[in-house]
Amino acid sequence: MNPPASLDVALIGNCAITALIDKRGAVVWCCMPRFDGEPIFHALLDSAQGLPQDGTLLVELEGFARSEQSYDPGTAILRTRLYDAAGEGIEITDFCPRFFTRDRAFRPAQIVRRVRPLIGHPRVRFVVRPRGDWGSSVPRTTRGSNHLRFELSSGTLRLNTNAPLTYVIDSTWFSLQRPVSLLLGPDETLPGGVEDIAREFEEQTAFYWLHWTRRLALPLEWQDAVIRAAITLKLCQFEETGAIVAAMTTSIPEAPNTERNWDYRYCWLRDAFFVVRALNSLSEVGTMEDYLRWLNDVVRSSQGGHVQPLYGIGLEKTLTESFVPHLSGYRGMGPVRVGNQAFEHFQYDVYGNIVLGASQAFFDHRLLRRADERDFAELEAMGEQAWRFHDQPDAGMWELRTRARVHTSSSLMCWAACDRLAKIGAVFGKADRVAHWRGRADIIRTKILEQGWNDKRQAFVESFGGKDLDASVLLMAEVGFIDPRDPRFVKTVEALESTLCDGPFMRRYEAPDDFGKPEVAFNVCSFWRIDALARIGRHAQAREIFEALMAHRNHVGLLSEDLHVAKGELWGNFPQTYSMVGVINGAVRLSAPWDTMV
Repeated sequence: MNPPASLDVALIGNCAITALIDKRGAVVWCCMPRFDGEPIFHALLDSAQGLPQDGTLLVELEGFARSEQSYDPGTAILRTRLYDAAGEGIEITDFCPRFFTRDRAFRPAQIVRRVRPLIGHPRVRFVVRPRGDWGSSVPRTTRGSNHLRFELSSGTLRLNTNAPLTYVIDSTWFSLQRPVSLLLGPDETLPGGVEDIAREFEEQTAFYWLHWTRRLALPLEWQDAVIRAAITLKLCQFEETGAIVAAMTTSIPEAPNTERNWDYRYCWLRDAFFVVRALNSLSEVGTMEDYLRWLNDVVRSSQGGHVQPLYGIGLEKTLTESFVPHLSGYRGMGPVRVGNQAFEHFQYDVYGNIVLGASQAFFDHRLLRRADERDFAELEAMGEQAWRFHDQPDAGMWELRTRARVHTSSSLMCWAACDRLAKIGAVFGKADRVAHWRGRADIIRTKILEQGWNDKRQAFVESFGGKDLDASVLLMAEVGFIDPRDPRFVKTVEALESTLCDGPFMRRYEAPDDFGKPEVAFNVCSFWRIDALARIGRHAQAREIFEALMAHRNHVGLLSEDLHVAKGELWGNFPQTYSMVGVINGAVRLSAPWDTMV
């Protein structure tokens, strides 16, 4: 009987590829050679009858009874221990190599798996079944002296291993008497012995991550959770271009049997800004510097005109949405989508997210390349777009497909664009530009305060002249639009709590959308609530809610997009950068200061 699919999975990666590994050590999702490419392991999305063995990389232990799984502290190296009923067991170590050599990052599209006996004389079998064309084609397999080649339509993979090849090919049970390693990646010859290379790659990768994490400026409390969130966000950056994807999966439903299945393996400028902002708060600015390379090309290619809400990680503009009908979907809940129709949307908050994402580069003296006056001029073009559309209907940040309104959150981010441009103008001593942008920011602010407020609801609402509540207005305090102690903001928080909250968890909005009323909590909204509560002085309650959210992370500290409150189960694409951002922001906001202890 196949084990059921779940989001009790761990992420490994190296900023070139990632993979999701379940509690039994099965690789159930992995796209190569890019995050948004075809999966070579797709089992997570064909799991109507449980996780199949086709489209997986796994090690089975004979008589399996239980498992343990954890990361090596401060790294992206995963260890899974499998035990049988007699207590005999094995340890599986998984990682994607990442370290510096010859003055450049070494991050091949490669998974390294090391397996060793722990106790007794365990019997195991290896299953290596990559698939092509979204699971529909079986690769032609050829054998070398110490490797297998899998010929897929998207390219050829090579599995280098010191395990018995005959047993690997036939998935034969055998006694594991010594450590063995598998390196699955490009069709290239290894520069040394399999075990030696695997050991060296593990040591170097551990060294890299430990040195990366030790440079983080952590809050005093929840340090391990923040480290895990920071590493996860780092892994969501495709370093070759600098793009940051919203999540590593496609088509994990937001809620059971809803068809709210979307492909999140692209770079939303909104989500990327929040990732950069969170990592900056930990003094990790390298991710921002890489992202700004990508963002600069987005801005320049727009030539001062329309900017899409999302692009491919290689700056692809067209992300046509299609279906993969032969895959049953996560737990059989299709459809499986590739591409995302939101690339066609007009979402005017994007201009604020561009300016906000780039603004630190004008002020931070640590950066290798600080932003200059030419960058300011290019951002001003984005500000002009923000001004042009600040009071025009759009699809909004929730990407509604069948209606357009003047969304308060979109206008808010247009205000943020003008506000930050005024501040950047002051850096260059441009008094005329400061006055220009400050004047525009003030006009937009007045409109939001007048048209975004609903007297009957005693709250800021989701659209100008509207009546429905929406959690996105909580960002007003975060971006500096309003004093959080302002009675209007306090009343808005209270109204949202009474309408959108199920205990500590918060839904996005109350109005029905294209698929009806949302039935699950949206994790980042719950974190926005925490931030708002702390700002308005309800600090103890904010801590209580934060702890409740932290308790709903999976067994290795990761979160997806959504939470089914009644079942306490994670849903939606995984891991969701928005949600992991919330972990960092909440900890930084709520932690006791270091000087209370040291």
